[in-house]
Amino acid sequence: MRVVIRVAVVAAWLFASATPSNARGPYGSITVGNWKGGAFTDDKSGAFTHCSAGSTYQSGIYFVVAITANGSWRLGFAHESWRLTPGEAFPLALTFDGQPAINVYGMPLGTQLVNVEMPVTSNLINQFRKARQMTAFAQGQLFQFNLNQTGQLLPALLNCVVSVKKNGVAGAGEFAVATKPAAAPPPPQAAAPNAPLAKQARSGTGTGFVVSDGGHVVTNHHVVDGCSEITGNLSGAAAVKLRLVSDDETNDLALLQAPSPFKDVASIRQNAIQVGNGVVAIGYPYHGLLTSDFTVTTGIVSSLSGILNDTRHLQISAAVQPGNSGGPLFDLGGAVVGVVASKLDAVRMARATGSIPENINFAIKTGALRDFLDNSAVMYRTAEWRDGTKKETSDIAKNARGYTLLITCTVTEQSANAKRGK
Repeated sequence: MRVVIRVAVVAAWLFASATPSNARGPYGSITVGNWKGGAFTDDKSGAFTHCSAGSTYQSGIYFVVAITANGSWRLGFAHESWRLTPGEAFPLALTFDGQPAINVYGMPLGTQLVNVEMPVTSNLINQFRKARQMTAFAQGQLFQFNLNQTGQLLPALLNCVVSVKKNGVAGAGEFAVATKPAAAPPPPQAAAPNAPLAKQARSGTGTGFVVSDGGHVVTNHHVVDGCSEITGNLSGAAAVKLRLVSDDETNDLALLQAPSPFKDVASIRQNAIQVGNGVVAIGYPYHGLLTSDFTVTTGIVSSLSGILNDTRHLQISAAVQPGNSGGPLFDLGGAVVGVVASKLDAVRMARATGSIPENINFAIKTGALRDFLDNSAVMYRTAEWRDGTKKETSDIAKNARGYTLLITCTVTEQSANAKRGK
């Protein structure tokens, strides 16, 4: 199925009014790392249309970059599970290495295919060429792409366009531009001659918080599952490498530890919180797309159980998004009453019930958290709610700044395959 998608992407994405059979190619080849492609022509007229190359990511998304015969450039995305409405454009925000977002539009050219016309500016092209990571935010979803070797990909695409416009497709060969050692010294940790190519890496982010004087940090199991490297940093501080001490997949908890202690430590509430009590969620949702700092949202405890009466969870109305996972949920006295874990899948629920759910999110209760820390032999601080301990939300956020971390997980292709038992 995925092969069919690749053909459709390469052949049809530049022609909104055409069918996949109206393009022919590739002629010649572009091989730059995991990027594969070549030159393409219109099947009816035989005229050269564009050069493009694509790569399949761990998420299953096939990502394509193209330069057209007239010099414009475009991006394309396809996934076999998407069900898009052709012709209905939607806003799309792109960021490169956490820089300010670029607002563009995605145009579905089929149910599984999106075309993105990119502004032709040298600044934007240079951002893409030099960036290590790109994020795309559209229709409430965030996608991340490692941009390995785009510095070599764009020159290869440009060389393809220039060569085919001058010589036609008959003599097309390999369009990749050889790297000149004098112009670009080898990067640090470059592979030795005849060594295997470096494995493509992807990364994701979540939130964690300090729970001990020994530098222990709690987050969700799903935030760090399969990571080859884990780092954490307080807002505005340098990242430190974290090691995985223990994890609990069943309760979605993980314990990390930094090389040295942190100055501030969270306190975990001992007595139970009640339905209707106010809560504050702090974390790093859509990091780099919305802000590089943490965000603060407020709400109440809607229920003392989660989906299907799961008593390990609290249901909360405080808004959370991807990236909040593993973050602290506070009572109004500033004590931790839960670990933010998930939000209800609004799309799935809408399909099942016909209505869109609002403000239904979940956090792991402190009972499960304390058991996890006890089993991990971690000494943690506790607090009890008493009347008169209520604080301003701004004070809770100020205190949390010293122990709430951005967690970054890097996963190499090699470690991902090992996780799958390959």
